Amino acid sequence: MMKKFVYAFSEGNAKMRELLGGKGANLAEMTVLGLPVPQGFTITTEACTQYYEDDRQVSPEIEAEIFEHLAKLEELTGKKFGDPSNPLLVSVRSGARASMPGMMDTILNLGLNDQVVEGFAKLTNNERFAYDSYRRFIQMFSDVVMEVPKHQFEVIIDQMKEAKGVTLDTELDADDLKEMVVRFKAYYKEQKNEDFPQQPREQLMEAVKAVFRSWDNPRAIYYRRMNDIPSSWGTAVNVQTMVFGNTGNTSGTGVAFTRDPATGENRLFGEFLVNAQGEDVVAGVRTPQHIDELKDIMPDVYNQFCDVAHRLEQHYRDMQDMEFTIENGKLFMLQTRNGKRTAHAAIKIACDLVDEGMITPQEAVCMVEPKQLDSLLHPQFDQKALKAAKEIGVGLAASPGAACGKVVFTAEEATEEGKKGEAVILVRLETSPEDIEGMNHAKGILTVRGGMTSHAAVVARGMGTCCVSGCGDIVMHEEEGYFELGGRKISRGEYISLDGSTGKIYGEAIPTVAASVSGDFGRLMAWADEARQLKVYTNADTPKDAVQALSFGAEGIGLCRTEHMFFEGVRIKAVREMILSKTEEQRRVALAKLLPMQQGDFEAIYEAMQGHPVTIRFLDPPLHEFVPHTEAEIKELSEEMNISVEEIHNVIASLHEFNPMMGHRGCRLAVSYPEIAEMQTQAVINAAINVSRKHPEWKIVPEIMIPLVGEVKELAYVKSVVTKTADELIAQSGMELHYKVGTMIEIPRAAVTADEIAKEAEFFSFGTNDLTQMTFGFSRDDAGKFLNYYYDKKIYEFDPFAKLDQAGVGKLVEMACKLGRQTRPDIKLGICGEHGGDPSSVEFCHKVGLTYVSCSPFRVPIARLAAAQAAIKYPR
Repeated sequence: MMKKFVYAFSEGNAKMRELLGGKGANLAEMTVLGLPVPQGFTITTEACTQYYEDDRQVSPEIEAEIFEHLAKLEELTGKKFGDPSNPLLVSVRSGARASMPGMMDTILNLGLNDQVVEGFAKLTNNERFAYDSYRRFIQMFSDVVMEVPKHQFEVIIDQMKEAKGVTLDTELDADDLKEMVVRFKAYYKEQKNEDFPQQPREQLMEAVKAVFRSWDNPRAIYYRRMNDIPSSWGTAVNVQTMVFGNTGNTSGTGVAFTRDPATGENRLFGEFLVNAQGEDVVAGVRTPQHIDELKDIMPDVYNQFCDVAHRLEQHYRDMQDMEFTIENGKLFMLQTRNGKRTAHAAIKIACDLVDEGMITPQEAVCMVEPKQLDSLLHPQFDQKALKAAKEIGVGLAASPGAACGKVVFTAEEATEEGKKGEAVILVRLETSPEDIEGMNHAKGILTVRGGMTSHAAVVARGMGTCCVSGCGDIVMHEEEGYFELGGRKISRGEYISLDGSTGKIYGEAIPTVAASVSGDFGRLMAWADEARQLKVYTNADTPKDAVQALSFGAEGIGLCRTEHMFFEGVRIKAVREMILSKTEEQRRVALAKLLPMQQGDFEAIYEAMQGHPVTIRFLDPPLHEFVPHTEAEIKELSEEMNISVEEIHNVIASLHEFNPMMGHRGCRLAVSYPEIAEMQTQAVINAAINVSRKHPEWKIVPEIMIPLVGEVKELAYVKSVVTKTADELIAQSGMELHYKVGTMIEIPRAAVTADEIAKEAEFFSFGTNDLTQMTFGFSRDDAGKFLNYYYDKKIYEFDPFAKLDQAGVGKLVEMACKLGRQTRPDIKLGICGEHGGDPSSVEFCHKVGLTYVSCSPFRVPIARLAAAQAAIKYPR
């Protein structure tokens, strides 16, 4: 049987998401439910994959199937494609299986040409509407399909409005729009050296190819990388009979949510425009009306829409994001999908749906994106400072949170400054899908145009970025590098603050305060903790970080980096003294100065962690990181230690390594200078003894982690130094204190000989940052210079330092777990690289049976939720 690449809406359902994409599956489901859906068909994601396999060509078989379904659509509607007397017009939209709002392209009114538009005007008895539809089609088709710069079309519209002395597109009459069509076609010919395509069948096939191509445009690729969407999925194409919201005042178009996507409140939330087409609402070209106003303008349509919205939410058991069109007083549903929402709204909706008896607590846990929690864990404005601050304007509260930063006007600037670590606010007339990367790097987004369902609002909510949209009082002078608002002139580089929860804009920097975990957030996390099997620890080197992590639900410290304690004033001097020592005695004198400092740090961390496990990693970086770099520092050290400047320069030169990543660091330092490991053991054990005396109920069990081991004898040697020192101290104290010695698996050789290493190690902690560097053979500090070429050529789809490479590095982790357990069945297994807070990596860690993941304090709730979702999805 021949493979089927095209499905009528009546042939599909919601379960066919992988094949029909989200939009196609939901259109099919709404058709099955008997809702008013303009009929059409879906070209599958497999057809998209086939298009790329066939060197970006649509095969004759797929083309034939498309036109077969078009003929059925003609029968169904009684209209004919390309027939001026009763034309069938269609929209062509993309629809991937994962929701990607605004990332791919849409073409409306396809099927119009110079003859059809005349017939269409007669048929509808509305010349203005026919030519408005045609000019929109030329504009969209030229931009999306033929890649003609769209900016010039807007310039032509503005010139015509100015010449006529009007401000709105709707104030242009039929003759104006006919003239606009002529100008649009002339601009098209000037750009392409050919006439605008007049054959509807050619228009359709070119549009289908354009949607397939849009799967691979830069903004879609960037969005996929941000949201872990594989390129192999492809996008479906939906061809749907056109319904028109631009026929006059009994027509309109809108977007609505069954609940408020910013707060989660259970009320219909949305916007519509009278006499407009769908793109107008999302593009923010006109500021729309609130959905509640539809009640007064078209009460019957409003009541019908409320009923449909309620049915869809009950059916999908989740908040729905719907697109609709009203044509001459008749309602049509164009789309429904689970709505993008802010983290705050996601949690409230999940908890409310449990309370309403619609879903179970486990289903609620799976409804919230772990990455979204990030926005709730970061600071809000300090209320006292906020009261004192003077607002200079107000827009729509499109995506909550507090943002403060320097003003930039382009996505490129936002990306550039954001990569440098600068906090920036991206200020735009309106954002477009091309701005995605800059929006991701900005702390906040401020737009002049656009409503609560504009591109800026929807994308910012999905990212958890603060956004204030539609502040029409702003007068932009982008080219001159400033904007005016509230009687103020604010230039590029000046600080402003945005409150995405109120829509208020402040012309100054306002300090922020830390977030708290309570209320619905607390409920959801409690359900998550019931479900998960992985423990969640934190990476923390200070009591402050430890306390922060505990408040976010951490159950221990999986990585305490001791070298971070060496860089403060007095300490760095003692470390440098140790490095410059020529004999063991001199080194011991320097280490003796460090001992009480390290011990004090560990005592404070044990106190902060209140008996929770603490894994302390011994000195890891190469010694050159601690030496002075400026002449002034070298001179000061020379005077303090009574050593010549030349001698210090010689030592610094001798420490230089061609590849410090693979050099004299980690356990190699302890093999060379065992007295370092001895001092660190004394600090760890003495701290544990002292805190245990004060708090015997905490049962502290220090965990000492030896880094960078690649050979079991290496570990055995350093471990012997640790155990000899620890056992003597414990014996002297007269106390009973258990401790563990383990290793960090970050060298491929350690992973493949893990059965040997487990003879000496009581626990493994996977340092996946270094393991990734070693396995790929590139440095995380330098890889950024060339990885973009790899993304462009589809060699890698994501940054292996941000998301664990499961096919390669993951295999090593899995192998080491298996081998380690063979030797020591009760071995404790964890991960403490950056991947410990990445949801897809946490899922992998659950699947391979790790004991815990460890991540930075602010990612602890993210890891807890990801671990719960993994346990629900893959029960052990």
